[in-house]
Amino acid sequence: MLTPSLEIIQLLATFAPCFTHPTYAKVLTLLYGAILAPGKRTVSSALRVLGLEDCPNFGKYHRVLNQAAWSPMHLARLLLGLLIETFVPEGETLNFVVDETLERRRGKRIVYKGWFKDAARSTGNKVVVSQGIRWSAICLLARVPWSSRRWALPFLAVPVLSEKTCKRLRKPHRSGVEWTMLLVKKLRSWLPEKEMRLVGDGGYSCVALVATCQLLQVELVSRLRLDAQLHGFPASQASSKRGPKPKKGARLPSLEDLVQETKAVWCAAQVAWYRGEERTIGYRTGVCLWYRQGQSPVPIRWVLVRTEETRAKTGETYSKYVAFFSSKVTSSAEEVLGVYLQRWNIEVTFEEIRAQLGFETQRHWSKRAVERTTPCLFGLFSLVVLMAHRLHPKELPLQQSEWYHKEEATFSDAMRAVRRHLWGAMNYTTLEENAPQRLIPEKLWRRLHDILAQAA
Repeated sequence: MLTPSLEIIQLLATFAPCFTHPTYAKVLTLLYGAILAPGKRTVSSALRVLGLEDCPNFGKYHRVLNQAAWSPMHLARLLLGLLIETFVPEGETLNFVVDETLERRRGKRIVYKGWFKDAARSTGNKVVVSQGIRWSAICLLARVPWSSRRWALPFLAVPVLSEKTCKRLRKPHRSGVEWTMLLVKKLRSWLPEKEMRLVGDGGYSCVALVATCQLLQVELVSRLRLDAQLHGFPASQASSKRGPKPKKGARLPSLEDLVQETKAVWCAAQVAWYRGEERTIGYRTGVCLWYRQGQSPVPIRWVLVRTEETRAKTGETYSKYVAFFSSKVTSSAEEVLGVYLQRWNIEVTFEEIRAQLGFETQRHWSKRAVERTTPCLFGLFSLVVLMAHRLHPKELPLQQSEWYHKEEATFSDAMRAVRRHLWGAMNYTTLEENAPQRLIPEKLWRRLHDILAQAA
């Protein structure tokens, strides 16, 4: 039997209204088992690590995922509320980051699987495709007290099916951008009064998404193609003049044309770059209308950035140009760059979920279990961070060694802290008083706890 501290019990009690009482008891068992189990995250491994391998009614734990009545969307809303209450100061803008990741899965019974580009295995010269399920995840960018960088804490994930799979299942096909528009509407309905900002990579550079975000008063920051069609604002027209009013002004030079200008003046700025580096960049910025054929133009703030790069093989220095935009035209260029450069934290989260939470090792095949298991693993990442914060609100114990000095906490440290607490909360059965094996040396006992807490 496992009895955690009161802080953990109160934290998990937030989700109790989403389940019936018997289902909630089984959910807690699966939750503790998923945290403590090394390797694969299956129902069987969760039960085995808790000593329930002899449970005759093991099927009832499987039914939590494939039959029980509960909504992942309700859990996502409660989890988001906990994350905001814990890590976001009152009145601060909520920063969300959205991205897609591929869950590599095979099996004839997994109806949601399809063939997708595998970004982790692809290179600039070769595109690799893998079979699996593509997930679109939204994370809250928040500052945790044990790290200087922002952590991307996931709370909501939906499957983005291929067009071929949707046709086979007779479902309406939605792209990742279309799913994002629906999720942004859901976020606005949950948080009607909050100031929100959404960050995405170049795949979310879409006029329709910009229009949706502006309608919902959500700032969108993303990459912008250098050949994007930019226009000036329409000139004022007399109200007495007949005919439709123009929606856009004259065509402006593209960002590619601005790159070729030799006498252009570039502003200089010192920005926090990737991997904690400080880098001096040059930039140009402006406000205009972004137009795509068949869609109404939208106002944006564009930022063209120039950086000096060095080729690894030859050591040659060259100028690299990238462009970004914000749907909020009053944002400054420094704000747009600072926000977008925080996007890479979601890649760290994806890698940690694979390494520490057994992502891609689950073995469910029914549609309902597939729809629930992966979003729960994403949410488990944020839940572990919340549990670690309740146990260590100011300073998280770091795993140190003579050959590796860690300056800041990572998710593995949060996982280790929670595991140590849960292993210590186990009610172990003692041997008889006269048994010679009754005692384990304290040093060995602590070492065993350390080994169990570190296992991924």
